[in-house]
Amino acid sequence: MDWAIVHDLNELMRTQDLVEDSVVVFASAAVVAYAMATIALWFVARPAGVQRLRLACTAAFGSAALGLFVNQLIGQLWFRDRPYVDHPRSLVLFTPTSHDASFPSDHATAAFAIAVAVFFFHRRIGTVFLVAAAAIAVSRVLLGMHYPTDILAGALTGTSAAVAVCTLGRPLLVRVTMLAARLTDPVLRRLWSAGSRPVRT
Repeated sequence: MDWAIVHDLNELMRTQDLVEDSVVVFASAAVVAYAMATIALWFVARPAGVQRLRLACTAAFGSAALGLFVNQLIGQLWFRDRPYVDHPRSLVLFTPTSHDASFPSDHATAAFAIAVAVFFFHRRIGTVFLVAAAAIAVSRVLLGMHYPTDILAGALTGTSAAVAVCTLGRPLLVRVTMLAARLTDPVLRRLWSAGSRPVRT
């Protein structure tokens, strides 16, 4: 079943140029855009110490780091090859190959860790992140880089990491956010002040 889904989706990519072009363009830009959107959470409001979007930003990166660390441990215990390694010459690849473990998907893990962490602090923005995370995860199967179960496992790992960080790690999260705010707020206040000054004519 796992292989059949990968094969059928890869066939769709191979035979439908519009689907192929759309997925390849999305996959090439999505990760960077997703990371930039996460960083932007820190800067969307006036600098004022610990705010919920700043907590969301800190939690997002902390959750992604924890999820990816867990993935490394899983990969050490059981290494699963990528679909194109298990089935050579059966897939058309649309992106550079990787020698990392296929299970769980790092992309799905990081994307869902970030999305769920953001959702903890802001449901509306978090929902947008969840939709984007799902799109990133599905694109990995379409590209033939992962099996569907790799994606599901990655989503579960990322979600679990976010829940752990946002609940058990909440005191540390607040402390780290506060320290980071002390470093960035003086500079950001100057930028906000400069931007709010009237332009002389």
